[in-house]
Parts: sequence; C-alpha cells; structure tokens
Amino acid sequence: MDAAYKRVNGDQAPEAEPEEPNTGRRRRGSMYLEEETNKKSEVITCIFSLKEEVGALARGLRLFEEKGINLTHIESRPSRMNKEHFEFFISVDASCSQALDEVIESLRTQISGPVHELSRNKQKDTVPWFPNDIQDLDRFANQILSYGSELDSDHPGFTDSVYRARRKEFADIAFNYRHGQIVPRVEYTEEEKVTWGTVFKELKTLYPTHACHEHNRVFPLLEKYCGYRQDNVPQLEDVSRFLQSCTGFRLRPVAGLLSSRDFLAGLAFRVFHSTQYIRHSSKPRYTPEPDICHELLGHVPLFADSSFAQFSQEIGLASLGAPDEFIEKLATVYWFTVEFGLCKQGSEIKAYGAGLLSSFGELQYCLSDEPKVLPFDPAKTSLQKYPITEYQPVYFVADSFEDAKEKVRKFAATIPRPFTVRYNPYTQSIEVLDNTQQLRNLADCINSEVGKLCEALRKLD
Repeated sequence: MDAAYKRVNGDQAPEAEPEEPNTGRRRRGSMYLEEETNKKSEVITCIFSLKEEVGALARGLRLFEEKGINLTHIESRPSRMNKEHFEFFISVDASCSQALDEVIESLRTQISGPVHELSRNKQKDTVPWFPNDIQDLDRFANQILSYGSELDSDHPGFTDSVYRARRKEFADIAFNYRHGQIVPRVEYTEEEKVTWGTVFKELKTLYPTHACHEHNRVFPLLEKYCGYRQDNVPQLEDVSRFLQSCTGFRLRPVAGLLSSRDFLAGLAFRVFHSTQYIRHSSKPRYTPEPDICHELLGHVPLFADSSFAQFSQEIGLASLGAPDEFIEKLATVYWFTVEFGLCKQGSEIKAYGAGLLSSFGELQYCLSDEPKVLPFDPAKTSLQKYPITEYQPVYFVADSFEDAKEKVRKFAATIPRPFTVRYNPYTQSIEVLDNTQQLRNLADCINSEVGKLCEALRKLD
C-alpha cells in the first residue's frame, strides 16, 4: 500500500537564523523592515521609514529622546520601496525594550512614514521573516526537517548501505545548489530505472480514467519534451525548463522535507522544492517520503497548467508573514488540495492531488465509494485532521481550479498581517503593499493591463 506522506510539516521549527560575518548578530526581517539581536551586547536594531522632507529625522529622533532611549548606532539609505522615503537603521540597548514599544507607536501615529517590527521574541505585533527575492530561498533550502541522507529505522533502505550512500549523493547535490545554477544531471542506475519504470507503467494505465483532464493534457507533452518514459528517469533541469516555458514554475533540488512555512514560501515565487532521489527498490509501490516519482508524476503535470499554477502560488503568497497558527491551516489546505485534492469535471469527479496521482492504490481508492467526499471550503478544510501513513478517510472536491483559487484568496484575506503582498515576475521579488506609493504603482500596472484588454476587445469587434 502506498503511503500518504506529508510534504509540509509544521511540527518542528526551522533552524536558527544565520549569523552575519564578524558581527555575532542574527539577522531577521525583510527589505522593508528588519530587526537584529546582538547576543553579546544585547542590542536591538530596528528599521523605520520617513518621508524625505526638512525636519523629518529631527522629529523622529526627538521621540527617542523624550523616552530616554540612547541610540548606539544610526545609519540611513534611500528606501527600496518608496523613492520619496529614507530608511533609518537604529540600534538601542535591550533594556529600552518597553520604551521602544511606545516610540514605535508614536512613529506610526505622528510621523508620515511606515513603521513595522518583525520579531523581538514577543507575541504582540510581530511578523515572521519571509523571503523578498527569489535568491532568498537559498537561506532556508537546506534547513530540512527529516530524511535527506539520513533514514529512519523503519525506512525500507535503512539497512542498505549502498542505498544510503546513494542518498547522500543526492543530498550533496541539493546542499550545494544555489538559485540560478543549472540543476546537476544525475546518471540513474539500472536498478533505479526499474523502480521508476514499475511506478510509471502502473500509474499510466490509470490516468485516462482517474486523473483530471489538465493532467492528461500535459502528460503527453512531458513524454515528448522531457524524456518521460518507462525506461528513463527524467532530469530535473529538463523538466524545470519545460515548466518555466509553460507557467513560470521551476524546480529546485531539495534533500528532504522543509518546514511548512519554508516550503509554502517557495510556491510564492513559483518555485517547487523537488527531491531527486528515488524510493527503495524493495518496495516500488511504497515510500515513506516524497521521491522523484511523486514529484515528476504527481506534481509536475499540474504545474504546467496556468490555473493550477496560479492556485498554488496563491497559497504560497498567503503564507508570507502569516502567524504560525495560520501556517498550519494553510499547510492543511495545501494537503487537501495540491497533495490530495479532487475536482469536478462535467458529471464526474477526478483526482488532481499529487499524492493521489503518484499512488496506484490510493488513486483507485479515492474515487471509490469508501472515503467521505466533502465540498472544498478553506475555512473548514483547514481544520480537518488527517493521517499521514494511510489512505485519507476524507477528501475535498473543488468545483474548478478557478473556484478554488478564489476561495483561497478570500481565506487569505482573513490572515492577520499588516500588509498585502504581490509577486513581481519581472524582478522575481515580493512587493509589500503597505503604503500609498506601492498602491499607485499597482494601480498603474492594472491600468496598463486593462488598457491592453480594452484594445484587444475593440479589435475583436
């Protein structure tokens, strides 16, 4: 029986933030707001933005003076988010923490620039760090929670020294990879090809009757352009290039499971963290973790569909800066959609979740009369408990990808965070919409696109 395994796992915290060279500081935050804590001197460092005008800095610094806060360091730079603003880095002694809260509130109410605070080990008014640029994914891509080159004692390959050594080879590729590099090609062994072939052959017989038509539309293209064959394991680089040409999604090698927050953040940039290793040959129909069969047969075909790609990115964008309890809810929504989702197509229900499309047994089970099937509603779906190592007793069915995407957007609007985000595909970065200038820029983009739409409609008449 194929295992239903969990790609996203929120039970463990990510590794500590890396220290900046020669400073002893641990840096957190985004381009518009950061806070640093120097453990040696217990200094708190914050960033705030002020509009460039006469006396603005003096008014801001007077707030610190009135509260008796001594600034140990201050520096400035032009704002990356608003050309009319400057960003100020200030450092204060940690003993001033309570008074600093009052100053921050005063900056928000009395000064014309935006002020945010990310984390100072407190619960109120904090926003977790999230990547701003696609290169930022390098910061956490190796912070895996489990597996990688190490295997649990119940893993089919635990006692196989050859398999364990092979897994280390794959882990080393992922650990050394950085954004922008070509994904190294792998020469798969004959034994690995046989394992792939067994899974490929069995699943392909079910796809015409069980998979959604988006999956079946793309699969022949993968066979034609990406080397999807029974006797060949496709290369991540070839598949990634194909996806980029279809929807802008790309694959990035990863050694094992990431935290829910980190994995979902990758989707916001249309980056899918994919394994390269393959399940143990002794049990080709079972794997306790995602492997390349799961990634390439289950996930990849749908990432080539524009509606599904946008739906997946919406979940990722909703996760940026979300509180931990909402990350758990978003991970559950991801579980019951991207991993184990069903959708209506005409009078039938088909599978689109990768956990189903890569499992010969569960793909048949999910469309039988045995499991319970409920309509997809993110608010309810996000609270549903689920097993990890057995077939799902409950599945959620979406009316369409467009309908599911709109419902996720409405659900994301309930997430408590002091800003909205959008992805800029030209700069491959996240834009934080928290000031009027950012909104003007967005309005200009929308106006330009609406203009093109109107022009196209006129030419069709």
